[in-house]
Amino acid sequence: MTAYLGKRLLIGLATLLVASVVVFAILEILPGDPARLMLGMNATADAVEALRNEMGLNEGLLPRYLAWVGGMLSLDFGRSYTYSVPVIELIRERAIVSVPLALMSLALSTAIAIPVGVFAAARRGRPADTVAMAASQLGVAVPNFWFALLLVYVFAVWLRLVPAGGFPGWSAGAWPALKALILPSIALAVPQAAILARVTRSALLDVLGEDFIRTARAKGLPRGAVLWRHALRNAMLPVLTIMGLQFGFLLAGTIIIENVFSLPGLGRLIFQALNQRDLIVVEGIVMLLVATIVAVNLLVDLSYAIVDPRLRTAR
Repeated sequence: MTAYLGKRLLIGLATLLVASVVVFAILEILPGDPARLMLGMNATADAVEALRNEMGLNEGLLPRYLAWVGGMLSLDFGRSYTYSVPVIELIRERAIVSVPLALMSLALSTAIAIPVGVFAAARRGRPADTVAMAASQLGVAVPNFWFALLLVYVFAVWLRLVPAGGFPGWSAGAWPALKALILPSIALAVPQAAILARVTRSALLDVLGEDFIRTARAKGLPRGAVLWRHALRNAMLPVLTIMGLQFGFLLAGTIIIENVFSLPGLGRLIFQALNQRDLIVVEGIVMLLVATIVAVNLLVDLSYAIVDPRLRTAR
């Protein structure tokens, strides 16, 4: 078990290192001078040069990369040149919107997907299975921004049950804040639930053909106990893998949804920083998201050992 965790931790650290190089390199090769774009085309050459010196753009690539990585190790992501505040403060302000939104979406997609996947697998080849898989295919195909606009029209404009957009802040109370996140979480959760339901069904069908399932049925165990207690637990490894990947997507891929609902989250902050060429903000947020995804995947690997006891003693 220790060797298993050590190997996963080394893989995570290597992933962070490679990601830092890729993120730094991609932002460096983007066309245009960040200082010129931030000050405008009418700025004087002296003003542009002064901003370049302040941003450290006149230094070599390697010293800038090492200084950037060293700062992140001490949780110093630099200072935003657009907002004139430390990047970590911007991240903290926006994360209190994006993280609850991602968690709500993941919980909702899991609550929908696993029962649907088990229901479809238990009725393989029947009309109910066909209908469930057709609905999941529709959920995968429908763009989440179009679904988000449909939700706004029905529940905010027509029925007036929830706000159409904006975020009042947690200081306004837990319920008003959560109420503002209901429609965005549904818009994010439905496509992910469709994918997870198909994975759950496929994994369950593989397990239902195993010998131990036939033995459990031969012993007279109820069908529900065989499905939920024995088959589902042994089918959870691919399901947990997809859930870990989905959390990273929900946290990092909310740019469109947060703009549709005017939510001040991390996705919208990245969009604004890219438009303003505030590279230090983009680099900091992207690396924080990568680190979060690596940490979530490590937790998923730990959950493998809980779900499958064979991994605890495997070499």
